[in-house]
Amino acid sequence: MTETATLSREALTEKLAAILGPEGLLTDEDSRRLHSADLFGAGGLVAAVIRPASLADLSAAVTEIAKAGLALLPRGGGLTYVQGYVSEAEGAVAVDLRRMNHILDINAQDLLITVEAGVTWMQIYETLKPLGLRLPFFGTFSGRGATVGGGLSNGALFLGTARYGTSAEIVLGMQVVLADGSVLHTGQTAIANAKRPFTRTFGPDTTGLFTHDAGALGIKGVVTLRMMRAPAFSDYLSFGFQDRDAAVEALCEIGRSELAEDCYMMDPDKTRAALAAPSDLVKDAKTLLKVVTQEKSLFRGLKAGAQLAMAGRDFIEEGCHSLHMVLAGRTREAVDGDMALARAIVARLGGKELPNSIPKAGRADPYSQLDAVLGPTGDRWIALNAKVAHSEAKPLVDAVEDLIARHQADLDAQGVVVSRLLTVIGNHVFSYEPVFNWHDSWLPMHSATISADMKAKVPEPVANPDARAAVMKVRAEIVALFAALGAQSNQIGRTYPYASVMRPESRALLEGIKRVVDPENRVNPGALGLGA
Repeated sequence: MTETATLSREALTEKLAAILGPEGLLTDEDSRRLHSADLFGAGGLVAAVIRPASLADLSAAVTEIAKAGLALLPRGGGLTYVQGYVSEAEGAVAVDLRRMNHILDINAQDLLITVEAGVTWMQIYETLKPLGLRLPFFGTFSGRGATVGGGLSNGALFLGTARYGTSAEIVLGMQVVLADGSVLHTGQTAIANAKRPFTRTFGPDTTGLFTHDAGALGIKGVVTLRMMRAPAFSDYLSFGFQDRDAAVEALCEIGRSELAEDCYMMDPDKTRAALAAPSDLVKDAKTLLKVVTQEKSLFRGLKAGAQLAMAGRDFIEEGCHSLHMVLAGRTREAVDGDMALARAIVARLGGKELPNSIPKAGRADPYSQLDAVLGPTGDRWIALNAKVAHSEAKPLVDAVEDLIARHQADLDAQGVVVSRLLTVIGNHVFSYEPVFNWHDSWLPMHSATISADMKAKVPEPVANPDARAAVMKVRAEIVALFAALGAQSNQIGRTYPYASVMRPESRALLEGIKRVVDPENRVNPGALGLGA
């Protein structure tokens, strides 16, 4: 507690219980331990967990916590692996926003949707789909559990990213609860007479300050996003490359050419894992049905379903770097034209067209089951991410691959598998993501997230500290390499250096903003490297 604290813990508990109700305040040890760890590791034990159900409840609760001088650790779906809401210090209050899960307004005329920060990407997608509407960027693979607030705090990307960018590019305004409980409006509704946040750049971009901030500047409560009319036509392409450099160049050139909504590349290990996942006949049948029904004509739908079924899971050659695309447009002719251009790019670079099963099935069921927080055999995994300009793609890949190669013997000895996922963001950004899988005991977040069915089928591995240490050593070196290369990373949290690698003038500005919105450094202290 700080010098400004005026409430005892007992009095605070009573006040929070009155504000939040019995479901809104958790103080049992199991809940506290669950909210003190993410998918990477555990931190200091939180004193309590608040689960507000509205912006008013969140504001009122934070106001009382401010009087007690306690730190606040905001979180959405909790599916991070960068210690985003995990503090080393004990005694903070975890802020679980998942009960703030209401879609407040859908304005089809202005193409705006306003939601509470605990709404999931999947919830928005399924609500808008019958209306013929969609978000331009519409979430991550984990969007079944990942929330809008968490995505905005951590730079969420993937679905729609190749054409429309990340979560930061679609948000227009927010209502953010600051450290003292006050509510800050960003975007157009920062103007007293504005009726709705239809833009964010009347004056300085106050909304942008709270994107990718790791929850260090305030707690997102309500968010307005821009929508679009869903594309009328979609199609899919997959290609294989034996040469990694050619595959990377093809990915970048397709990104520069603005041909796809999704464009991503998997290395041989990642491709093999995608195809080798245990088959579930019920799930496969549902995916096949979705593939058929998402086509605009019966003939095309039946043809697409037949192609998916015939392709099966064994059509990619050994050592293949596979590139996958989702293309969409207002007319069939526009999509066909983009497909022709993509095929020409790939042919020039020596690629070979493959059955398009992976992107087609992925878009038919875009949000993974939350069992995916673990590998198919119960293995743990963590990912790292770096984003650079296209011209820096090859140097980045070469440098990281050289680093991994130096540790490959040790990783192999410990049973650690490294795979890679590469993608493009808009027409100007290349993203590289190495993923580490190894068998090890689960964290509380793993056990709480996976289904009962998976728990019954997959036993928890025994603790494997040697493999874990090998992963952490390589992880730390890659994080340092990303910083040395000046790369950007999503999900900054407490993993990637940020404040420490800024120019002095830029850091002074950031720290000045932090002092204004959080003068006692109580909102996610340590995130972004602030107040650690």
